[in-house]
Amino acid sequence: MNRYFRPRRSMLYVPGCNVRYINKARVLRVDSVILDLGDPILIAAKEQSRINVVEAVKQGGYAPREVVVRVNDLDSPWGRDDVKAVANLGADAILFPNIESREDVLAAIDALTAAGDYDTPIMVMIESPLAVLNAKEIASASDRIACIVIATSDLMSQLRARKTHERIALITSLSLVILAARAYGRAVVDGITNDLTDLQTFEYSCRLGRDLGFDGKTLVHPSQLPYSNDAYTPRPTEIKHAQTIIEALAQANAAGRGTVVVDGKLVEHHHVTAAQELLNISARITELEEGYD
Repeated sequence: MNRYFRPRRSMLYVPGCNVRYINKARVLRVDSVILDLGDPILIAAKEQSRINVVEAVKQGGYAPREVVVRVNDLDSPWGRDDVKAVANLGADAILFPNIESREDVLAAIDALTAAGDYDTPIMVMIESPLAVLNAKEIASASDRIACIVIATSDLMSQLRARKTHERIALITSLSLVILAARAYGRAVVDGITNDLTDLQTFEYSCRLGRDLGFDGKTLVHPSQLPYSNDAYTPRPTEIKHAQTIIEALAQANAAGRGTVVVDGKLVEHHHVTAAQELLNISARITELEEGYD
């Protein structure tokens, strides 16, 4: 399992230019807070946003939430200064945008190393067709990768695709990124839904992402939090079924059988592994939510 494993049902982008939002994030029921210095920030606000985010991370108060800082592209006028400012600052991870190759991952790590930071985990954003096609080499580039974040809005634009309720234009890309992430033990999180009024479609998007295998979803507004958290939280019936599977196969193994039938379905070792993972994430979610109160 990824050594950076933790619940990431909801990862909320918080603009670094808005101090009120930065402060409000400390009390939201969100698993991860992404303090954002990237593209949504106006050029005139870039420097002040960096100051705001550095001060916010130093001040703390976000626990048990994960604190992630998204920096600008390394080849932008602000990217490397962002990295220098947040290196060794105490963030749980640094999110690097526009990663398209193994070389891009290594360049991100090199930038942190040059700033004297040898330990902070990184997250990488896949947001282009080339990045999707190179997802395998990106996922395998470094064990310092805590999570892969897919930027579906950017990807849709570059695909020249049309939005549909079923997200049909994205299914292939989503699946390829999930395959790469799972092959190398990385967490992987779905992209945003930028329509803040159609929460029915948002909820469907969360559940589709969950069923595909994502660990959670990135969000752009607190109103989306309940839907994402709910979709990615195991149900009591799922927890009970997982416990039943584990106990049933253990009893079967003790009796000299390698498989067992539970509720009319054949259960093998890989089902137990999946059941144990579900119980693990459920326990971590419970622990996290107790920390909110």
